[in-house]
Amino acid sequence: MKKTRAFFLILFFCGLVLNVYSQTGNSNASTQFDMSGFPLWAKDLRRSEIIAFGSFPFMYFFANFGIDTYRWANHGNNMRYAPWPFNSAGTIEKTNKEKYLTLGIAAGGAVLVAFIDYGIMRYKRSRLEREQENLPDGTPIIIRRPLYGEEADASAGALPETK
Repeated sequence: MKKTRAFFLILFFCGLVLNVYSQTGNSNASTQFDMSGFPLWAKDLRRSEIIAFGSFPFMYFFANFGIDTYRWANHGNNMRYAPWPFNSAGTIEKTNKEKYLTLGIAAGGAVLVAFIDYGIMRYKRSRLEREQENLPDGTPIIIRRPLYGEEADASAGALPETK
């Protein structure tokens, strides 16, 4: 008993010393990851990956509830097949096929959310590029000619001289 107590006491103090030592490192080092060297397609792929993995738990919850509700409706609203918040102690478990179907629907929904986000970002990026190029959006271009001067004489004929 004394050996284990001494071991954990030494381990505790080593952890304290290592923690204090690690905090005295270079304080000027930046902790932000620099993405400036990556091509645009790699940044878009990374964003889509983050959104797909982030939305998967929500999609799994909704898919699970949807599959449970579908089972409940197919079995004549039998309370043994009721969805999660309404089920009781005698609930019939899902089969492996239904569990895999739930996972597949959740994964497909997460990828669909990522594709929708990608489309929205492409639209915003193209709209920003059009604004930066100052291209008119279907409005007619008005060309004005000068009224007086040499350019006016050449384009519209001679103007009457004033005295």
